[in-house]
Amino acid sequence: MSERHIAVVGAGIIGLASAYHLVRAGVRVTVIDRDLERDCASMGNAGGIAVTEVYPASSPGVWWRVFRWISDPLGPLAIRPTYAPRLLPWLVQFARASSATAVERISKAIAALNARVYEDLLPMLEDLGLSDHLHRRGALHVYESDSGYRRDAAEWACKQARGIVVEHLTSQEARRLEPALGPLVYRAVFTPQWSHVSDPRELVRGLRNWLASRGVKLQRASVRHVTGSSSAVMLNLDVGGTLEADQVVIAAGAWSGILARRIGDRVLLESERGYNMTLPRPGIVVERQLVFAERKLVATPLTCGLRIGGAAEFGGLQAKVNFRRSQALVELARRYLPGLQTEGGTPWAGDRPATPDSLPVIGASPREPRVFYAFGHGHLGLTQSATTGRLVADMILDRPAAIDLAPYSIDRFSSYGGLHTTHHDTTNSLLH
Repeated sequence: MSERHIAVVGAGIIGLASAYHLVRAGVRVTVIDRDLERDCASMGNAGGIAVTEVYPASSPGVWWRVFRWISDPLGPLAIRPTYAPRLLPWLVQFARASSATAVERISKAIAALNARVYEDLLPMLEDLGLSDHLHRRGALHVYESDSGYRRDAAEWACKQARGIVVEHLTSQEARRLEPALGPLVYRAVFTPQWSHVSDPRELVRGLRNWLASRGVKLQRASVRHVTGSSSAVMLNLDVGGTLEADQVVIAAGAWSGILARRIGDRVLLESERGYNMTLPRPGIVVERQLVFAERKLVATPLTCGLRIGGAAEFGGLQAKVNFRRSQALVELARRYLPGLQTEGGTPWAGDRPATPDSLPVIGASPREPRVFYAFGHGHLGLTQSATTGRLVADMILDRPAAIDLAPYSIDRFSSYGGLHTTHHDTTNSLLH
């Protein structure tokens, strides 16, 4: 094993995948997280390997829908009123990312990452003994109205231009694929390249166990500061003392902006809280991930039950969880799945790390080149985890990058007016 020591801050799927690739290369790794067993977004997500999702969240015309969504207290998008002023800089850049030119640029960058997903994910799953946990059955995107179906025409055209296979189906064809769907279905789009895992929690646990079995130290601590010395990078921990490493990977999800700011790097990163409900006895059979396109929710058949997930809530990391959103998602899903049994469901909420341009931050810190960033994947953390880990390892080990990393650099935020993060320095206890 190399004498080089890498500290990875964050034990979510991105941090663990980065550690995995580094360990495979013979590097000594320590993974640090404030709560190694916590039910993080990596464990409670919808389980999709959404390689077809190359279209950014912000796009031409999206603002008309945003105003309608936020007017519904339990709709697909919510902004806590007291938090709105702090969200404004992020929203300004979100709006700028909706131009046709920006969508073209961003979709190419997302597609470049997603094009490598299976090349990196399949070997990792094999190493973990979890190959049979990946189900390559595609996804079915369901529409209930002609207007909704036509409104997404530009999105589907963009995806096809990026190499995504798209099959437009009638309502009858959709129900032949998924008989549990009811009469509300008007049209559907099938994307065969999509897949899903049996349970994202098992993938996180599998990575954690694989790392531990190879001598990786999993340290429970919060990182307060990251500073460089002449010979190493020092991590100041809440438990007292410091941890010394040759290089550091910050993969702390929605909390990563705190450390980036303390290093001196600008970033626009928000906690986009998502909700779901897992129904252990749904009473119906669903074969693949269903995406209810107009309502912005999904249903995924996992080994632990049918998971109904969605919603985007902006209120900061310390906002109180509102599990009424989980129940609202279930009621919406029943409109499409009339036979759905909802008893005994388990609600869940998690904080997705969202950038305004839908691109993750992958690359070295301009202020401290021994610090590498890997965060901001939004809804695609599970999808892009193995590829991000591979790219991080390649950077640290000075290997040629598989793709151009310029679009994901944290430097892209340096031209934004003002320095903005969603977190106060007083939230030390939230840091990984």
